[in-house]
Amino acid sequence: MAKNNNSKGVGSYRRRLRLETKAMKRIGNLYDRIYALDNLYLAYDKAKSGKSKTYGVIHFEKGLEDNMLQIQAELKDETYRTSEYDIFTIHDPKEREIYRLPFRDRIVQHAIMNILEGIWTSVLISHTYSCIKGKGIHGALRHIRRDLRVQNETEYCLKMDIRKFYPSINHDVMKAIIRKKIKDIRLLRLLDGIIDSAPGVPIGNYLSQFLANLYLSYFDHWLKEAKKVKYYYRYADDLVILAESKEELHQLRQDIQAYLSNNLKLDLKKNYQVFPVESRGLDFIGYVFYHTHILLRKRIKKNFCRCVAKLNKKVLSAKEYKIKICSWIGWCKYCNSKNLIKTIIKNEEVLRAWR
Repeated sequence: MAKNNNSKGVGSYRRRLRLETKAMKRIGNLYDRIYALDNLYLAYDKAKSGKSKTYGVIHFEKGLEDNMLQIQAELKDETYRTSEYDIFTIHDPKEREIYRLPFRDRIVQHAIMNILEGIWTSVLISHTYSCIKGKGIHGALRHIRRDLRVQNETEYCLKMDIRKFYPSINHDVMKAIIRKKIKDIRLLRLLDGIIDSAPGVPIGNYLSQFLANLYLSYFDHWLKEAKKVKYYYRYADDLVILAESKEELHQLRQDIQAYLSNNLKLDLKKNYQVFPVESRGLDFIGYVFYHTHILLRKRIKKNFCRCVAKLNKKVLSAKEYKIKICSWIGWCKYCNSKNLIKTIIKNEEVLRAWR
């Protein structure tokens, strides 16, 4: 019952929050809004989305009202501290250390981002895509496909990424960047505590994806405004630049390395590539881009073919078949894949629907 009383009007609160954040000019007096009960319940709803049957959520909900009031009290009197992380390793496809926090800490991070997301997103350039509403992979795909039509200006590609990006993020630099937009002292103390709770920026924190984007945001502006780079795209720490000459891109890579090292304490990986788009294709965000067409990345195509090969050996209805391949079809919808679909899918009813 407590949840229903406190979450009543969350929809209208969400709309009001968007309008207030958009209209905000002076970034101050934010902290009280973070621990407002309406905001905490909105954060709770977001944090449990897709995880309502996990142990952490179920355990938290047994004392929901008391737990929410406890979070509010800790934030209000500034006694909240980030909990201890559960650290584990995944291999998807490369080895990464994942940091996982208890559910209550995820609520706090969502509560912070309810207030700060609009402020921080306003700093980002339009060609930053990772973890941004309305952009993502498909936003990058639209921009690259459009720009590659200007073939004489996009003949060559510089593709690079940052060495151990998340673990290498410098806390002092991160805090200085945050202070360019926020001057609420209590909020800064809260953010500083979260930043200092783990080395670098931990993969797995909800807040980390926004901090990582913010960390490179002024670098993005330097590239676009000071270096006048026209065709630049960034997805997390994967960087792509298109230009009309190799010489221009090689010089630009040296300038980028100097900027990252001097200003952000970061290094580019040494496996950067400069190549002609037409003969090789730009492999980025799961697709391979050419001037005239787009193909699926080789690894994704192989996994799709393996999945379909197993399904073709089974007796399945068209509906069951579609459900099994719907995620792959989602990838195929945005590239030139009709021949691939026609070649590998043996269910005639599914093929007719695809046509």
